[in-house]
Amino acid sequence: MIRTPLRAGLVGAALLACGLLAAPTAAGATPVPAPEADTIEVSASSSAVAADYWTPERMRAAIPADVLLAEAEVSASAAGVDVGAPVTYAGTSADVDEDAPSGRPAPGPGVGKVFFELNGSRYVCSGNSVGSANGSVVATAAHCVHGGGAGESFASQWVFVPGYHEGEAPFGVWAATSLSVPQQWSEGNDISYDSGFVKVGTVAGHTLTQTVGASAIAFNQARGLDYTAFGYPAAPPFDGETARSCRGTAVADPFLQTQSQGIPCDMTGGSSGGPWFLTSGVQNSTNSFGYVGLDDVMFGPYWGSVAESAYASVAS
Repeated sequence: MIRTPLRAGLVGAALLACGLLAAPTAAGATPVPAPEADTIEVSASSSAVAADYWTPERMRAAIPADVLLAEAEVSASAAGVDVGAPVTYAGTSADVDEDAPSGRPAPGPGVGKVFFELNGSRYVCSGNSVGSANGSVVATAAHCVHGGGAGESFASQWVFVPGYHEGEAPFGVWAATSLSVPQQWSEGNDISYDSGFVKVGTVAGHTLTQTVGASAIAFNQARGLDYTAFGYPAAPPFDGETARSCRGTAVADPFLQTQSQGIPCDMTGGSSGGPWFLTSGVQNSTNSFGYVGLDDVMFGPYWGSVAESAYASVAS
């Protein structure tokens, strides 16, 4: 539990979406992975099992993964977070219709739900398809990929369901082939590094990007930007069956316990891992946590060089 002057504790994260930031762009490039990333490969046989494992009944019964944050650690130091040159990796437009309300981006087909098993329980989060050289990367929260801390393990039966809506998987079920999180999360359970990236396999011979497109993704951007959030909150008063959104300007952690930023948002557990989009549509964070006693504020990790290295480990 995070201890603040309010004795606040971590609660389930919410989702963000749609926006862009002016920054040097490395279109189509893939960064070189650094030692900060902890990555594992998933066998082809395990991926095949995972794709078949998640029946509609099991998806509905999965519980929001925010409960996995109960033992997360705080980190007030900026060392290793605000490090690196600003960079944006290009995305790809989807070949499906998107109906965005005027002046407000809608969740594209690349925003969806994440399902996985950890320590014998089934969990649900959110995620988003992001641009990469292999066309197969999903961005989510680290606690939706790994248990966090020494002695914990990576998730199993991990799948992504883009465009999920009321129990339907309109674009298929995409199983993980490799998973990556910062070592600061896998070894230290540090909530400031709650960023996870997963490479998925193909469905019917097509990559994820070919099927639903991919958002551009940026690292080492300015703080205090405007974001729109999308996700699938599953804890009351929501049911996780449809995507929801929030919008606002990011502010620093008021308790100075993390390097994460918060925006106004009432989303609940299940939305963890959903994308934070800048106003031009580039993803720049994910939903991570909230504080007990600080209502309707959702926090997302700052994406610096460590988050970029985790992304790089599965993006080539």
